Amino acid sequence: LMIADLSLYNEFRSWKDEPTMDRTCPFLDKIYREDIFPCLTFSKSELASAVLEAVENNTLSIEPVGLQPVRFVKASAVECGGPKKCALSGQSKSCKHRIKLGDSSSYYYISPFCRYRITSVCNFFTYIRYIQQGLLKQQDGIIKLREMSLAKLGYYKEEL
Repeated sequence: LMIADLSLYNEFRSWKDEPTMDRTCPFLDKIYREDIFPCLTFSKSELASAVLEAVENNTLSIEPVGLQPVRFVKASAVECGGPKKCALSGQSKSCKHRIKLGDSSSYYYISPFCRYRITSVCNFFTYIRYIQQGLLKQQDGIIKLREMSLAKLGYYKEEL
């Protein structure tokens, strides 16, 4: 292990002795600065902040576009972006998924690139919540960090 990785590993070991979701603890503070914020920084910064809040509160949902029967879509639903424009990046991209934040009736179309960045952070939060709730016993691996590291560098899988 490199020194930086060893430092993170030691912070993780300390954190898992008394797991907390408090972002000011040394382990999570570092993860927020180095991984979460870079992954969830998008040109539409107000929406990006709302996405982070929904991820932290475990109230973000992602669904494929086009699989929703029309009769089940609320008449009040607002769709932001569209199948050809990402609501987070503002770029013209093919958007195969959309997100919903909390109990809002608004849907936001997102590109595969933005989707992977969001899901990598969601996967990390799921992982640390499981540790905090005592659902994982073998917590030595920090595999989910690697996923965020790849996502913030722009790597994503076309189809997940």
